[in-house]
Amino acid sequence: MSVDDTGHVAESADVAVVGAGPAGLMAAWSLARTGRRVVVLEGGPVAGGLASSFEVAGQRVDHGSHRLHAACDPGVLAALTHLLDGDLQRRRRNGRIRLADRWVAFPPQAMDLVRNLPAGFAARAALDLVTGPMRRSGADTFPDVVRASLGSTMADGFYVPYAEKIWGIGAGELSGELARRRVSARSGLDLLRRLRRPGPDAGTFLYPKRGFGEIVDRLADATARAGATVSLGTRVTGVGDDGTVTAVTADSGMCRSRVVRAASVLSTVPLPMLAAMADPPAPPEVLEAAGALEYRALVLLYIVVERPRFTEFDAHYFPGPGILASRVSEPKNYRDAPDLDPADRTVLCAELPCSVGDGVWCADPDALADQTLEELARLGLPSATRTHAEVRRVPHAYPVYRVGYEAAFESLDTWASDRSRVLSFGRQGLFAHDNTHHALVMGRDAAAAIGPDGRFDGGRWREARARFRNNVVED
Repeated sequence: MSVDDTGHVAESADVAVVGAGPAGLMAAWSLARTGRRVVVLEGGPVAGGLASSFEVAGQRVDHGSHRLHAACDPGVLAALTHLLDGDLQRRRRNGRIRLADRWVAFPPQAMDLVRNLPAGFAARAALDLVTGPMRRSGADTFPDVVRASLGSTMADGFYVPYAEKIWGIGAGELSGELARRRVSARSGLDLLRRLRRPGPDAGTFLYPKRGFGEIVDRLADATARAGATVSLGTRVTGVGDDGTVTAVTADSGMCRSRVVRAASVLSTVPLPMLAAMADPPAPPEVLEAAGALEYRALVLLYIVVERPRFTEFDAHYFPGPGILASRVSEPKNYRDAPDLDPADRTVLCAELPCSVGDGVWCADPDALADQTLEELARLGLPSATRTHAEVRRVPHAYPVYRVGYEAAFESLDTWASDRSRVLSFGRQGLFAHDNTHHALVMGRDAAAAIGPDGRFDGGRWREARARFRNNVVED
């Protein structure tokens, strides 16, 4: 590390990784273990991004409802199990959906559906199952794809209103690709098969004892031990086609400029942001495409109540418009940690989809908490009084797959793919609806695409991208 002629702190690396979320950390760890000189630049004060954990009222909480799913790649899971050293617990899922004004178990259970769904709803769903092979999708929109695969009853009773709540637009304005990325059951027969013959890991998930963020905490520690430099509080301002990354680091109340010159750059920042900081500047048509891609925001509302447990359930899902929240989770119920969690209080995490600058985004946390508790009580959940409330605001929570988004994404992705020394990957870097276990595999495969000379193996990365297109979100 040195100071160059312009006064910047200058350093060199084999690979510069922009972003210390799950994908960035997995890539950096994988590369550092092979002896590469790796510098990780993260704008936030802690590693992990939305996969990190923090404390509210003395209890570890996450940025929403996070789980490590049993579908995790075996190699990645083995590595995490080793890093977590006994702290990764296998838990039984115990959630509920508000469906047809009734509570049904989530994940769905055959007998529970029979007992709790209204007879008319169940009869219509059964008819949809029988007529499934005769249905065809009329258009490539979210509701058309879901109705063709699962029928109108489940589409109109759950998937369509839930999509409209999360993305804030009519479901018919959403691309069918969203359904293919977010709805795992491909047909009514597929859903029935899962209900009748669940796999050995069905209905379970993996979760660290100290919160979901323990995964990225241990991964960041392992990355540093392997020799990588992890710089937090470092805002990247430019990414050059020649592998040069410019950044500003806040340190002890002072800011210093940095330049990292690397053979390759791995970027996990949102793809439109990468276009905005490109050097040389991205062409006008690429910047126009970047401006056409949209994100839905999210307010994460944390409500502290003075009771050991709010309910026995880990999460409640609310597809309907009668409540602001799309999901309310209780972090205590995700783990078995009586020696770590306070015994006399619990924290609820309500996920409130919104747009940056709207009423929900700007609302007072106490007012949001009171409204949410009132809405929960009206639906039969326990009455409770908040003792504290706070929020975290997420501007880029959900990529919006609006009908026709593919053209803008293709233009931006083609430009990014043509940069020979800069690779965009991860959820934000690929504008993807993916889980943490998908992001970790992306990081591993991005690292594997770096050749011995420090440059990308384009063929290997294209093969990985083809596999990523089959990713389906696990809720």
